[in-house]
Amino acid sequence: MKYAFLLLAVGLVVACKQENKIQVSKKESVVLNDSAMVEKVAVIEEEQDSVQPLKPLTELESLADTSFVRLADYSNDFAFDMRYATDNNFLKTAVYDCAECYTRAKTAKQLLKANTDFLSQGYRIKFFDCYRPLDVQKKMWKLVPNPMYVADPAKGSIHNRGGAVDITLVDMEGNELPMGTGFDFFGQKAHHTYKDLPAEVLEHRNLLKTTMEKYGFNAIESEWWHYNLGAMTGSKVANFVWDCE
Repeated sequence: MKYAFLLLAVGLVVACKQENKIQVSKKESVVLNDSAMVEKVAVIEEEQDSVQPLKPLTELESLADTSFVRLADYSNDFAFDMRYATDNNFLKTAVYDCAECYTRAKTAKQLLKANTDFLSQGYRIKFFDCYRPLDVQKKMWKLVPNPMYVADPAKGSIHNRGGAVDITLVDMEGNELPMGTGFDFFGQKAHHTYKDLPAEVLEHRNLLKTTMEKYGFNAIESEWWHYNLGAMTGSKVANFVWDCE
């Protein structure tokens, strides 16, 4: 009887210790989870703080037409794939230190209007190239000194004047619309007059071209992606270089 009582007492003590151990483990688990949650919240808050608010369009309207502006500062509705900041281009090398899309303020105003039009139809503009500093034009000319592919920096291009963009269209999920060739395809198939293409491709090219022309942009015959703002053709060649963070 005493032996049985002793075993029962020992069992109660062990059970009590195990219960305490479990409670402590649960408590530690809760503390760890709370700590992880605090860290997660801190990361989210830091990410939110790093997102810069868009500048008001009234600010853009107040700028001189020749001012350089960063398009992403005025709209979240553009898409970007700045190819010359990568080696995914016909040069096979990066010529920009970082990927940014700048234009003159006058060009930016018309791009915003054109994109609003595209958005009403379920599309938006995606940029491959925008303003190009003259020093970058010189780099490109040194790599490919052929005026069929690169404008001679001695004269400069509309890209150097902040009035040209290389673009395509994407749907609201970011998928590029078929245009018949990729960006920087230098051949007949990229020409606006080339019609041996699927009807869908011809419709997409026509949509891009007619909408851009509606807002003052001119196409060039050999590149379906290239558009110049006609009002900027007389602007000065520039060598403004943006900061890379």
